[in-house]
Parts: sequence; C-alpha cells; structure tokens
Amino acid sequence: MKDNLEALIRVIPTIEEGRRFILGVDGLSRSGKTTIVNKLKKILRDENNTVYVFHIDDHIVERKKRYHTEHEEWFEYYYLQWDINWLRDNFFTKLRYSNDLNLPFYDGDSDVCTMVNVKPPDSSIIIIEGVFLQRQEWRDFYDYVVYLDSPRDKRFQRESNHTQKAIEKFKNRYWKAEEFYIQSESPKKNADLVLNG
Repeated sequence: MKDNLEALIRVIPTIEEGRRFILGVDGLSRSGKTTIVNKLKKILRDENNTVYVFHIDDHIVERKKRYHTEHEEWFEYYYLQWDINWLRDNFFTKLRYSNDLNLPFYDGDSDVCTMVNVKPPDSSIIIIEGVFLQRQEWRDFYDYVVYLDSPRDKRFQRESNHTQKAIEKFKNRYWKAEEFYIQSESPKKNADLVLNG
C-alpha cells in the first residue's frame, strides 16, 4: 500500500490557481479503491491541498431501473446501474469548470435518489473513485487515471461471508460485467498508472 501511495502522489502536479486536476481511481469491485483514496486524501490534505472526492456508487439509480428488467443481469449492472449519459452530460462535462453541480445521491435504505447541490472547490484535486470509470462515455474527462489491478479470488475473499454465499449473483451479474469491461475497454492497458490492488 505504501508503494502504491508513493507512486500515486508522484503523478499529482502542483495545482495552479483556479485549476482542477481530475484523477480517476478505477478498479473492479473490492480492489481497494476506497482504501487508497482515503489514505491519498489524507496525505494530500496534510500537504495543504484542497481535495474533493466523488464516489461513483453514490450516483446509482433506483432498484427498479437496474433489477428485473428484460435484460441479462450483467447488462443491468454494467449499463443500467448508473444513468451513464446523464452523468456524462451533467457531471463529467461540467466538473472541470462548474461551481454548481446538481447530482443525484442514492440512499440504499429508502431506494431513493435525492438531488443535491455540490460545489467543488476551485484550485483543487478532484478524485473520482469507482468501477467502470474508463467506459468510453467517461474516459476523456480525467487528467489522469489509476487502475487498481487485483485478481478475482483475492477480491472475492474481501466480501463478507454472507455476501460470498450469493455466488450465483457474482457469476451472473458482477463477474460477467467485469469481463465485458475488461474486454471492451481494456482498463489496465488504457490507464496512465496500474497499481496492485
């Protein structure tokens, strides 16, 4: 983890006044994205940087839009979990310059999305963390992309015992979507930096 953080810190430039540096931290489920982002954020803030983090999973859609549709489960997860084009047009496109973003935040307990006004600071490091960040609709909006590469068996062991019992859901929903992402978007090849997750 220490080596990963040192490699990451080296690629982040000194932030110019009024400029945002947008860093994508991509990786498959349980590859260690949130852990490394939390540690990176602390280090950067300790060095007097302004840092703002977006978790792409905060912006998923309600269950009825992504479960029990007429599509296969992997398709629901990859294509319907987020409103991909809406996020491109209303989040990614505006993120570099806008001080006024209205974004849907999903609450899992109530299964409701609530629009929240977000004001990312100028002269800051913006970190976007999540799965499938290098999909073609979002790929061009980052200044730099890190991909955390972690084998499936290692990632699966990080799931809770209860979650591991739902192996069919992993096979039909998550793993097929991950395989599709790897084959169609080549995230490891296209990332600026690959770290072990």
